[in-house]
Amino acid sequence: MRLAHIDGRLVVRGPEGFVDAEEASRGRFGPDAQTALADWDAFSSWAREFLASPEAAGAPVVTPGDDAVWGPPVPRPAQIFAVGLNYRDHIAESKLSVPAEPAVFTKFRTSLTGHESAVVLPDGLVDWEAELVVVIGRHCHRATRGTAWSHVAGLTVGQDLSERRLQLTGPAPQFSLGKSYPGFAPLGPELVSTDEFADPDDLELGCRLEGGEVLQKSRTSEMVFDVPELITRLSAVCPLLPGDLIFTGTPAGVGGARTPQKFLAPGDVLLTWIEGIGTLRSPMLAAS
Repeated sequence: MRLAHIDGRLVVRGPEGFVDAEEASRGRFGPDAQTALADWDAFSSWAREFLASPEAAGAPVVTPGDDAVWGPPVPRPAQIFAVGLNYRDHIAESKLSVPAEPAVFTKFRTSLTGHESAVVLPDGLVDWEAELVVVIGRHCHRATRGTAWSHVAGLTVGQDLSERRLQLTGPAPQFSLGKSYPGFAPLGPELVSTDEFADPDDLELGCRLEGGEVLQKSRTSEMVFDVPELITRLSAVCPLLPGDLIFTGTPAGVGGARTPQKFLAPGDVLLTWIEGIGTLRSPMLAAS
């Protein structure tokens, strides 16, 4: 099952294209993804039935035009968790030690944006971080490794964009603020349910500049703390709610660790991909 948020509406990808979920379900589910995630078991059951016989719903196919607005697949998460230093090669390029516990911070909801949405670059040094993003679908508190995946609705592509000057301002680094400017959490283009993956713990991910070099490339199997471990450790402290997001960390290749350093500039277009999900396109603009 593949879901997207186009022109403010939740759509389901069927064999012929996207279909409006509210229309296809005859009003059973509302117009955005939060209503689906609030009752994920019922929604996913309906969606499987719909995808088995989409013509029975009689809903028209939605064809996104060039001016379509792709919102983040999850527009209003209650909580956004993010994990630093979760790939060994990124830890090495950062010249740090492998953490004994996940290095957790937050991104604020106003930083969310979608596929094809321009990011206005603030003054500073804006870096890229390609990440697998986990979307929680079922309430989760004190999960075990064996039950962790059962609480996940799906996966999507994310960028943990980071303004390094503010992020690293001391004496206490400002991770959450430095990573939460408007547009600093691009997400999408689609949310893909976990049953679409042969092995959701081993997916290729990376990012590159459009028309230019590959900046990052790795596999999620290289994480220090994999998805079940992150869910187990986070839910031991915080109940995880339907629609919550977990940015699971980035591999090596960030601009701030290069010699010489390299950062995003107006006119750059950042393409971020994850195997089995798709490619998230993020144009960079100068502040007016």
